[in-house]
Amino acid sequence: MKTLEEYYKGKKVFLTGHTGFKGTWMLVLLQKLGATVKGFALDPEQLSLYNDVKGDNLCDSVIADIREQDKVKAAIKSFQPDIVFHMAAQPLVLDSYKEPVYTFAVNAMGTANLLEAVKEVEGKCAMVNITTDKVYENKEWYYPYRENDHLGGYDPYSASKACAEIVTASYRSSFFNPNDYETHQKSIATVRAGNVIGGGDWAANRIIPDIVKAVTNHETVMLRSPNAVRPWQHVLEALYGYLLLGIRLDKEPQKFATAFNFGPLYDEAVTVEDLVKTAIDVWQRGKYEVLKQHNHPHEAKLLRLDCSKAVNMLEWTPRWNARKAIRQTIEWYKKVVQDNKNPLATTQEQIDAYLNA
Repeated sequence: MKTLEEYYKGKKVFLTGHTGFKGTWMLVLLQKLGATVKGFALDPEQLSLYNDVKGDNLCDSVIADIREQDKVKAAIKSFQPDIVFHMAAQPLVLDSYKEPVYTFAVNAMGTANLLEAVKEVEGKCAMVNITTDKVYENKEWYYPYRENDHLGGYDPYSASKACAEIVTASYRSSFFNPNDYETHQKSIATVRAGNVIGGGDWAANRIIPDIVKAVTNHETVMLRSPNAVRPWQHVLEALYGYLLLGIRLDKEPQKFATAFNFGPLYDEAVTVEDLVKTAIDVWQRGKYEVLKQHNHPHEAKLLRLDCSKAVNMLEWTPRWNARKAIRQTIEWYKKVVQDNKNPLATTQEQIDAYLNA
């Protein structure tokens, strides 16, 4: 905690996607660390963690589209950030089947627009591009994927994020080459996290929000892929890793301008059905049913990450195992939805609990 506070206090942080679920957790965390945050994102959904915590009070919020290059450039140029965290995305696999072109435009070209804008920063600047664990060509084997494995993507979302990785690598080689750091002073890294969970996620077609809505309304949780294995981790695990990487990009820019995986320990991946059972146990009510139909869009059933690079280079290790992450997540919803606790205070409490773990 002390290291993070020492570094981020007073730092100017440009955060794209700050109105989204993951972006809002990062916003609250950065505000706690004393950073000055400028956010760039679309309007939050009416039902969102950003609105729950009154995010407009925590940052200078620019509501705009990452696909609009001029607006991205103007926002970066006027702010001159010390560090950029890029989270703006179309983040859902099922939605990417419905709007594939939009997904590629946001996730691939949006990344290019931001990288182009980073050229407008006059001094030192680090950038962390948040992609996903799904960037790998997934062969659904038990071998955990490492950062140098092949990129791919069956569905448009996964493929668009693999494109974002390639775009970032191209800009890093062409314009922000680590060998020429003294000239451009930009250090660019990508991070690939597992399925993050946490309180305040209200998005459609995500398992935790689906569970909360069903339990709250006394309905049955419907499972599409009960045996699918996902590297579940609490959102704070990934964000903590990103923040550590941000520091290292500043201190050793040539060494850390690369890709990093962030996920739970290898033997802690649990199935969708395990997650639902744990959630019902924490809430102490609810039921689920496995859907018999098999005409759903393709979703990978097995995906594991090798996080030894982050462990060894960043000295990052998960603080909460998968089941602890699930329990903390459901506890957040219970407090806010059932007990009417303040969402911002509840979020800050969990941040304190995590940092002091």
